[in-house]
Amino acid sequence: MVTLSIRSSAIRLGMFISTLVIAAIIVFQLVWLKKVYRKEQKEFDQSVIKTIRGLYEDINASNYNYSHLNELIEKPEAHLYLARLILPVNHDSLVSYLQYELEDFGIFTDCHIGIYNSASGKYIYTGVLKSAGTKAAKKQSSAIPLLNREYDHLTLFFPNRQQYILAQMNFWIISSALLLLVLILFSASLYYFYRQKFLNETQKDFIHNFTHEFKTPVSVISLAAEVLKDPAIAGKPEKLATYAGIVEYQAAYLKSQTEKLLNFAYIESGHLHFSKQRVNIHELIETAVTNLAPLINERKANLTLELNTSNPFLNANKDYLIIVIMNLLDNAIKYSKDPKIIVTVQNRGDHILVSVKDNGIGIEKRQIKNLFRKFFRIRKEEAYASKGFGIGLSFVKKIVTEHGGRIKVESEPGKGSTFIVELPAG
Repeated sequence: MVTLSIRSSAIRLGMFISTLVIAAIIVFQLVWLKKVYRKEQKEFDQSVIKTIRGLYEDINASNYNYSHLNELIEKPEAHLYLARLILPVNHDSLVSYLQYELEDFGIFTDCHIGIYNSASGKYIYTGVLKSAGTKAAKKQSSAIPLLNREYDHLTLFFPNRQQYILAQMNFWIISSALLLLVLILFSASLYYFYRQKFLNETQKDFIHNFTHEFKTPVSVISLAAEVLKDPAIAGKPEKLATYAGIVEYQAAYLKSQTEKLLNFAYIESGHLHFSKQRVNIHELIETAVTNLAPLINERKANLTLELNTSNPFLNANKDYLIIVIMNLLDNAIKYSKDPKIIVTVQNRGDHILVSVKDNGIGIEKRQIKNLFRKFFRIRKEEAYASKGFGIGLSFVKKIVTEHGGRIKVESEPGKGSTFIVELPAG
């Protein structure tokens, strides 16, 4: 049996393509609805013209050359039609014939009619032809527009023309809405599937990293313990000190990784809860450097501190800010082959900027956007660039955000990175 494994990146690409396809379908549907609407408008106009032509035939055929209807009918507005008329005319007959012709050509919406006399410049007759296609409960308050012309004419005014046309499009509108709903549900399902796939991959990566990070130190400590159990080791103080140092180093490493996991689990449970006090950012940086002295010495890192800000004070939690600085320094050392690190502090308005610049491997643009996401680790080609759980920078951003600040990164592959933390001065 062959198992097909699809990475979340492939699903993300599929989502992007699906989004384009869905957008194209929606645009096509909107264009199609617009065309259908225009077609319905045209058919309505043609039905009205046919109605007027039938009316001409009914009232007095000899007075009109209705083979040239374009000369007899004017349409000044979308819902208004003016048809030349020779007065006098029997109002009741005209209304009766008009009602018949409207129904005969399938126009089932209210029609306001007016007979205009050019000599007086006003309507000599007005009325409303109610249609079965109009809801009885709807109150009609529209008045017939008065357009002065030099000729007598019949005015046909359809106040509900647009609603009537839209009602004729019910099938297309409902089908389009259903299609849109299906597309939305499909998109939501695809996104949910992507999220589940991503979470599964994240969980697998975390378990793999956890196993990898703890397996080696535990193995080393076990081997060192076996050596230390040998009675002969007591007569070799240098060897005893070496293996004791190995156990101490690996135990310290396990402790630091465990603390990271505990801190991460704590912030995942909700907001950070801490008290703030007036602290000196210069002193916090010096404390963080002291705490990392063994790692700095081991990697022979060249560390430069440019602590020249005139106002180094801010309201913050001392312990958490030290964690921020230590994480940034630890990454700068970890991702540099021959570490050369510059830590700079400066004032900018009512904020303090702390930047940590290194000469490490740098970060590609496509990875920067995910840098502060939990469990994310920088990849170099297909392998991870360093050990870890991928929770350090996520924790850092959480702390900085809770202090009312922000963090950003500037980086170029092969030339190093600069992390800039901006915090409110106090």
